[in-house]
Amino acid sequence: MSGRARVALVLVVVALALGPLFLTPVPPSEWVPELWGSSFGEPRGWALTLRELTPLLIGGVAVWLALRAGLFNIGAEGQMLVGACATGAVALAPAFPGQLVIAIAAGVLAGALWALPAGALRTFRGGHEVISCIMLNQLAFLLTGWLVKGPMKDPNAGGATTKMLDESLRWAPIAKFGRAELDWALPLGLALMVGLWYWRKHRVGGYELEAVGTNATAARFAGIPAEMVQFRAFAMSGGLAGLAGALLVVADQNRFYDGMTSGKGFDSLGVALLAGANPLALAPSALLFAALNAATTGMNQIGIPKGLSGLMLGGLILLFASASQRKDNAHE
Repeated sequence: MSGRARVALVLVVVALALGPLFLTPVPPSEWVPELWGSSFGEPRGWALTLRELTPLLIGGVAVWLALRAGLFNIGAEGQMLVGACATGAVALAPAFPGQLVIAIAAGVLAGALWALPAGALRTFRGGHEVISCIMLNQLAFLLTGWLVKGPMKDPNAGGATTKMLDESLRWAPIAKFGRAELDWALPLGLALMVGLWYWRKHRVGGYELEAVGTNATAARFAGIPAEMVQFRAFAMSGGLAGLAGALLVVADQNRFYDGMTSGKGFDSLGVALLAGANPLALAPSALLFAALNAATTGMNQIGIPKGLSGLMLGGLILLFASASQRKDNAHE
């Protein structure tokens, strides 16, 4: 692409990102401070951003793992939702020893099992994982919706929600910064990210993953079981998405309700794509998405429709993604 074309592309993306905000009746003198304050500039902004960050980080790790195997796990939303529902079901059962650990493990297992059909169809029968995942997402929405409106519903609640978890099953915050709280879920997500980086760089399994993702045919000729590598990667991706959903229940909402993931699984796709080939870039990528999601919530409160702020979010993502791609091309 020529230099002039690049400049034109950047201008178009910037116009898509910020143009809608100038079409609203809210003057820039109001929405510009709100944009910053709702994400970083005020205690409430930090609270919203931290709340969004953890599921996006762990979800990004999940999708990134599948991407490196040459697979596109668009089913992270459904896997996250099923994982959250499974964790809620176990956590609301009569008390038993180790209930919290088993509840989280149930979420991981549910996410992995929900990913298996799409992974198996893709790796062993050649079925496209995107189509399979879209169908599984719809099944997840219907199944969890039925459960929380029926067997799992709190009879005293007006909406489709479960009872609140017992205090012993909630992750208490390890630090507070005004209204913002930090619990163990975020350090766990960072540890998973660093562990994935180490495994990819220093373990045979990580090498096989990269080889299969780069060229599955060449990997087979080298003696690598490409199908099994992809199948395991997709199952692990589903399990990590299930973990993100499980932590939404025990570390954030302390209950399960209909549609509680609210698009976080889909946002995780953007987190992983923006990070590119470097797993350590998942943290700043997730932070960007979390801050922009928090900002759209704040701007909605001053009269800017979510549709316009969502369009701004998409434009900014395109801008950052194009800048990241240009940097990667320069390194090559």
